[in-house]
Amino acid sequence: MSKNNNFHTTYSEDGQPNVPHSLQGRSHRNTDYYKSKSKMEEEVVVSPPPPPVISPIAKPKKLDLAMRSIINRHGLYLFSAKLIILLYYMQVAISSEDKRVVESKGVGRKAIAKLFQTYSSELAGKRFAYDGEKTLYTVGSLPQNKLEFTVLLEESFVKHGNPSHDGSSGGNGKRSKWLFQSKSFKVEISYAAKIPLKSISLALNGSRVESVQDALRVLDIALRQQAANRGCLLVRQSFFYDDSRNFTDVGGGITACRGFHSSFRPTHGGLSLNMGITPSHVSTTMILKPGPVIDFLLANQNARDPRYIDWAKAKKMLKSMRVKSRHRNWEYKIIGLSEKPCNQQFFPLKVKNGDGKHDGEQTLEITVYEYFTKHLNIELICSANMPCLDVGKPKRPNYLPLEAVTNYRYEDDPFLAACGISIEKQLTPVDGRVLEAPKLKVGNNEDCLPRNGRWNFNNKQLFTPIRIERWAVVNFSARCDTSHLSEELINCGRNKGIHMKPPFERIEEDPQYRRSSPVVRVENMFEEIKAKLPGPPQFLLCILPEKRNSDIYGPWKKKSLCDFGIATQCISPSKINDQYLTNVLLKINTKLGGTNSLLAIEHSSLVPMIKDTPTMILGMDVSHGSPGQSDVPSIAAVVGSRSWPLISRYRAAVRTQSSKVEMVESLYKPLANGKDDGIMRELLLDFYQTSNECKPAQIILFRDGVSESQFNQVLEIELNQMIKAYQHLFKVGTPKFTVIVAQKNHHTKLFQAIAPENVPPGTIVDTKVVHPRNYDFYMCAQAGMIGTSRPAHYHVLLDEIGFSPDDLQNLIHSLSYVYQRSTTAISIVAPVCYAHLAAQQMSQFMKFEDLSETSSGQKGLTSVGTPAVPELPRLHKNVEGSMFFC
Repeated sequence: MSKNNNFHTTYSEDGQPNVPHSLQGRSHRNTDYYKSKSKMEEEVVVSPPPPPVISPIAKPKKLDLAMRSIINRHGLYLFSAKLIILLYYMQVAISSEDKRVVESKGVGRKAIAKLFQTYSSELAGKRFAYDGEKTLYTVGSLPQNKLEFTVLLEESFVKHGNPSHDGSSGGNGKRSKWLFQSKSFKVEISYAAKIPLKSISLALNGSRVESVQDALRVLDIALRQQAANRGCLLVRQSFFYDDSRNFTDVGGGITACRGFHSSFRPTHGGLSLNMGITPSHVSTTMILKPGPVIDFLLANQNARDPRYIDWAKAKKMLKSMRVKSRHRNWEYKIIGLSEKPCNQQFFPLKVKNGDGKHDGEQTLEITVYEYFTKHLNIELICSANMPCLDVGKPKRPNYLPLEAVTNYRYEDDPFLAACGISIEKQLTPVDGRVLEAPKLKVGNNEDCLPRNGRWNFNNKQLFTPIRIERWAVVNFSARCDTSHLSEELINCGRNKGIHMKPPFERIEEDPQYRRSSPVVRVENMFEEIKAKLPGPPQFLLCILPEKRNSDIYGPWKKKSLCDFGIATQCISPSKINDQYLTNVLLKINTKLGGTNSLLAIEHSSLVPMIKDTPTMILGMDVSHGSPGQSDVPSIAAVVGSRSWPLISRYRAAVRTQSSKVEMVESLYKPLANGKDDGIMRELLLDFYQTSNECKPAQIILFRDGVSESQFNQVLEIELNQMIKAYQHLFKVGTPKFTVIVAQKNHHTKLFQAIAPENVPPGTIVDTKVVHPRNYDFYMCAQAGMIGTSRPAHYHVLLDEIGFSPDDLQNLIHSLSYVYQRSTTAISIVAPVCYAHLAAQQMSQFMKFEDLSETSSGQKGLTSVGTPAVPELPRLHKNVEGSMFFC
């Protein structure tokens, strides 16, 4: 059963203002309607023919794999408005008087705005949208395909008191003042192509139109242009107002600036504007605190004096940042630092002959420091012995002293109006449904019914609690009472059904090692463990000195899981109470093979579409290094369900791969000896061994972290790798696949129309604001206690299994309740969360940041000359099948 609610989403909708979009017949599930959907899906999705038996040495590239495409949403398309206007794509080239190409977006926007203001009649009064660089769009054609104009812009600069002949300030007492002078620019506009807005109408009616993104991009540029004209900072699809109420100091000379995201999207209900408009749904970017760059560096490095600045770190931090000069008020982009200090960095300066007898110029070699202090009369207090900022080009440096620079709602848009598009002021109302929470089973076969997406273990026991006969506590923290902690943990475990004997040993770290490196501290602790324990314990409780980002965590996990095969739980308690200890015990029980709770339908083997057919559920995620770390490998993690027909137990396989590559590279990894060392073989073999030797006949894949532009790659690259791995292992045909992309990083929010609270857990929206052609829906499984709940956005790329929409949505909803680490429904399915946790934990095993500092010449190379990707250590056989990542 499901309830029908009305919601608003953060979409503003264009379309026919006087014609409401009818949603009758789509807000409730209609049996006949969805039966017709399934028949249509069978016609669209072609199952691959059974492949021939493949020998172990067969080359995988010779396999004839069926091509798969993203499935369509079936049903009537309701949008009927037509946009027949033609947009003209023009290329823009702007150059200064000395014929240098202008690359500054600020100058470009000013030049184009001045051009359309000055030459409006020559341009036939056309409305335009300009991206600030080399692209301009007009509504209708310009009088000619190629036009040239000269534009005059006024620039301001500071004139200081006149210096005397020795470079000191004159004694005439003149004040500094702003002066203005005109500078001319040549602007060339050339016709490039036509972009019909008709493509948007076709996309809204369900047609596959390749050029629709081009048309939508023009509309987005129009919004960005309006924001830029209001003085906003633009960062991709977000804009940020210069308002102190939006600023938050985060320390280190950095300020967080809150702003808004906006983008046009085709939806089932028409053309929509997706915009973040609530305090909890804003974009955030980091900016430098306004002021001298030298002050920023002191704050960023927590240095008391410029002499203590680490210039290697400063160079990395400053690169690509934009600054303004004090003497000209121009904006520059930092590309690096000078090799020599300011008072030793020479550059050629052209000066006029001053003898009055000979006209012309002469070139002098002068230091940057001397130029600014004597020629510009700018006082530099501490720049003399510091590097200069290089704000020029790689082959044409331009040096500035550090002290000489500082860092610094939609209305009707005329361009959009000329396109026949207006923006509604209200949020879009949609119908939503609420799925009932699934019933759970806990200890003693007791039923547990979640309320508002939550449940607890008060007066309840875990479904399958484990017995812990031998364990130990190791303490890296000098402030924790391990005796009291272990006693409270045992008592709490007893109430939850976990039988724990007292710890065999409580081992304190020798104080003399606390200043040693993390690896040495861990090595010494394991020597203590081996000396004091008669054999390997079931698990180790490790108390860390810091709650977050402890440098001991990675070496400890690697030593425990890879070298010794011992499950371990790391904690850093600040307050010990029953809730905290229960959460710790949930993780320990899961890691050691226990189960905290189970779906009632899972316990009864009644999961629809899964109960009768061996089905494997996969969660897949790829995590990348921080921006700018191009040498840090990406981490690919895949978790696979085991012990079918259960859907609550998972095993993880994790590999490194090329940096910033989103598609998983090692799902199928054939070796020279004909064997496969890929991720899928490991997970398929585990499923087979734990499921009474049943091969998975169905595989459900949940893929996280990919954008819409990468959907086809998931089917063409990753899915084909899975098929090859399956055929290599089992030497039989192909299982049926259902492929679903789960997205959390989007900009859609749901609100109740008649209540201030968040939408209830289990909310489904699959009409009006969804894609007009592809099969997608929004689900808010979690209870939003703070802020505004963000739903998960699920895209069904392929469904060979043939789920009905009800069965698929109920399965996904249920998978939000099998997360063993907590007693709440989570915002996205558990397999995706597990994959993220596995990647995050195993990435700590290797110190990748050291690799990014190493030159490529010092690394190993592959056979084709590219830097070799370092491999992660494999887990010990004792823990490789466990849920170590919980």
